[in-house]
Amino acid sequence: MIAFLFPGQGSQAVGMGKRLYEASPGAKAVFEEANAALGFDLARLVFDGPEAELALTANTQPAVLTASVAAATACAERGLRPALTAGHSLGEYAALVVAGALRFSDAVRLVRKRGEFMQDAVPVGTGAMAAIMGLELGAVEEVCAEAARGEVVEIANVNSTLQIVIGGHRAAVERAVALAARRGGKMSVTLPVSAPFHCSLMAPAGARLARELDEAAVVDPVVPVVRNVDAGVTRTAAEVRPFLLRQVASPVRWTDCVRRLAAEGATAFVEVGPGRVLTGLLRRIITGAEGMSIEDPEGLERALAVVGGAGALPSEASL
Repeated sequence: MIAFLFPGQGSQAVGMGKRLYEASPGAKAVFEEANAALGFDLARLVFDGPEAELALTANTQPAVLTASVAAATACAERGLRPALTAGHSLGEYAALVVAGALRFSDAVRLVRKRGEFMQDAVPVGTGAMAAIMGLELGAVEEVCAEAARGEVVEIANVNSTLQIVIGGHRAAVERAVALAARRGGKMSVTLPVSAPFHCSLMAPAGARLARELDEAAVVDPVVPVVRNVDAGVTRTAAEVRPFLLRQVASPVRWTDCVRRLAAEGATAFVEVGPGRVLTGLLRRIITGAEGMSIEDPEGLERALAVVGGAGALPSEASL
């Protein structure tokens, strides 16, 4: 059973998706639909940069979504479709699009707004995120509680058992990083992000996003989507909006998501879209698991050689 995994913010790179755009009519159509929905030439920004403009959250989010859905569309042209989907943070929108729960044109407008709202929620420079390596979740939670001192520093992403991302007020995050080192953390890395995503400081962004989500058409997904907030499985339209709203200010429980996919029967994991971050995390979460990544025509050919059309869905599930 094939599970598609969709990357989040941080996987972007100038030029992503261009070779699939050139090779696949479906992928090209996705970029053209994004241009029309947003009212500007997103494809040109993605393919040509500049990198600094692509890195702006309001641009990064629709760009990564578009490159991911374009790659999934190229897969569908070759008969490769998922039986299960999940996405890391922003990637959950791609998962819902590919699962048929959200229209792509609605999703690309939503994530453009989501990026704007998340950036606006915290003044630039007052928030930060950091990846804590080598400490388990319980230990990082203790570090955050001790480092807060009246400010916010919280779990933002549980990427693997020993890679936990924290976010909050910059000073509190810095205190937590120092404390983690004293508690035996192997390494901590401050992330180059413009806002502290997936913590309670993002609550204002969630409130603004609610109004935008109300205007988006939502239907039952054709395939199940494992969601970030609780690693539960979205199977109905009624579950889509509430969990996307909660996701903005809640931790991404990626380790639990991958384990849930396996529990639901996934035997092949394919990262669809830019980068190979999720493929790398997969091996840390499930011993012996091997993932494949599809971000260019060669990646698609390699995946087809391994899994072929196994797990392909009926034609009505196509994008």
